[in-house]
Amino acid sequence: MANFLRRLFKNKEPSQMERVEVMSGGPAYFSLFSGDAYESDIYRAAVDAIARNAGKLKGTHVISIENQRTEGDSLLNRILQVRPNPYMTAYDMIYKLVTHYYLYNNAFAYLQKDDRGNLKGIWPLRPLSMEFKTDAAGALYCAFLFAGGRTVTLPFSEVFMIRRFFNSNDLLGDPNTAIIPTLDLAHTQNQGMEAAIKSSAVIRGILKYNQVLAPDKLKAEKEAFINDYLTVTNAGGIAALDSKAEYIPLKNEGTYVIDDKQLTAIKQKIYEYLGISEKIVNSTYNEDEWAAFYESVIEPLAVQFSLELTDKLFTPREQSFGNSILFEANRLQFASNATKVNILKELMPLGLFTVNQGLEILNLPAVEDGDRRLQTLNVVNAAKADQYQLPNGSQKPNNGGIQNEGNQNS
Repeated sequence: MANFLRRLFKNKEPSQMERVEVMSGGPAYFSLFSGDAYESDIYRAAVDAIARNAGKLKGTHVISIENQRTEGDSLLNRILQVRPNPYMTAYDMIYKLVTHYYLYNNAFAYLQKDDRGNLKGIWPLRPLSMEFKTDAAGALYCAFLFAGGRTVTLPFSEVFMIRRFFNSNDLLGDPNTAIIPTLDLAHTQNQGMEAAIKSSAVIRGILKYNQVLAPDKLKAEKEAFINDYLTVTNAGGIAALDSKAEYIPLKNEGTYVIDDKQLTAIKQKIYEYLGISEKIVNSTYNEDEWAAFYESVIEPLAVQFSLELTDKLFTPREQSFGNSILFEANRLQFASNATKVNILKELMPLGLFTVNQGLEILNLPAVEDGDRRLQTLNVVNAAKADQYQLPNGSQKPNNGGIQNEGNQNS
């Protein structure tokens, strides 16, 4: 791993670095969250639900000029949409970055560029720690420490970074210390349930013999009693004993059973901390619940990815000419069939969708010559509306714009 990092980050070490002191006081220093949040099954399942759905986002280089948007560099789009590096798909990259985002509230990736400044790859990073530094010219750098003691210092302009709970530090998101008590309580509940299950398997009665038996004979009698009467094969639930033995049942009243309401309350606190609902986690959401999840969780992530990559991949001049990175998802893919049909019925006659876009919404394959737009003749360009309503060759009447009803076409 060290050799791989050395080859990837070769010639990146500047000299004469100084630690950055932020206005909030102290250094701008990041370290991994030590609360083991990912070890909680509830927290992990919730983060996985967010990352799985965020992984559906599609990053695209677009050029927007005078309200006209076209796709840009195909090589850049392949990196964003297919394979950002030789070891990950675009889905893997987004999944990993979003997972880091919710575990550590800071997510980093190295933007590998060629000698001309063009993007070659995106590499998610999981450092043990990171500290901001500046060189003699005042340029900002990120000094990373990885497992095994490998250190790498990268220009901030080549580091993708998104933050959560961006409050007390001027450059980094706050740690997840606020959720630690809830995670500890969830862990305690799991331990309590485990102890309750184990306690149910201990002695539940005493088999008392009215005569003295040798230890091996006593053990054999006990095993025989268990096999005869304390197994699921004893359908009647009755034990028959003679005068030589007496069975005394014991009630284990010390076992603590966790209330379902307590379990639900802990889950709810974790879900609220992450901004999602349980239906998102177990995939039982309806159309409205999905829309709320997309707008409150996925869309903010898409905005962060879009803004960060736009700023790190394009110069201000290139951005002024309409170059940007846009992350978006086809939200209609998750609508009900009734909603899809209604949208197509209302909007396709206006020419808002191409034939293939309509087929994509319905999860159907594209067709040849399907990139054309269909539009009903019942709608007309607003600039030509007056001409459309007059007979051919007629002039617009000079009556204040009011036309006789007999001159209007239906």
